Amino acid sequence: MNDQLSRQTQRRFAVSEAVSRIRQIEYDLGVTPNSLAQIKNELIKLAEKKELFPTDDFPPPPTGDQRPNYLYLISEDEDHRFALYVTSSVRKYSTATHNHQTWAVIVGLHGTEPNRLFERTEDNGIRETQRVDVSHGTGLAFMPEDLHALDVPGVEKVLNFHMYGLGLPQLAKREYYNPRTHSWHFFPTIKNIEDAR
Repeated sequence: MNDQLSRQTQRRFAVSEAVSRIRQIEYDLGVTPNSLAQIKNELIKLAEKKELFPTDDFPPPPTGDQRPNYLYLISEDEDHRFALYVTSSVRKYSTATHNHQTWAVIVGLHGTEPNRLFERTEDNGIRETQRVDVSHGTGLAFMPEDLHALDVPGVEKVLNFHMYGLGLPQLAKREYYNPRTHSWHFFPTIKNIEDAR
């Protein structure tokens, strides 16, 4: 128990320090591909403290829970900005192609999270441009309009940082693409979040 409490204390301190630097990057540089690359690097540095983020502290959904992953909130400002989550999954799942409405950065902790990147086509559809596996020491940064989809194979536990310029429950305008109807829709806001601060 003492080891766990010590780890939680160290984790809170490390997260606070990283978010403080990230906050300053956005303040100094705004939201640009360059500033997001720097934010991604800060999260990669935080992920180097892998011992502070063991999979046992962030278990995935158990059998019977219909959610594909659990979202653990580990930091968020009072105005809901600079929200940092740990995502935890173990089963196979995929997401619709979507944007984020705000900037977003994904960085790997444990396992591998396959990402598919897309761009909009002239007829308001989508075209896949790249596939990137996010694992420990790597990451992706997204401007608010950038598109991606997750395609997790479910062969191992996957733990990642997902950070957003605004907390997920505040994002009511995240768009996703429905290929069957060739149309765009808004995701419902995400509310099933575990508070792990």
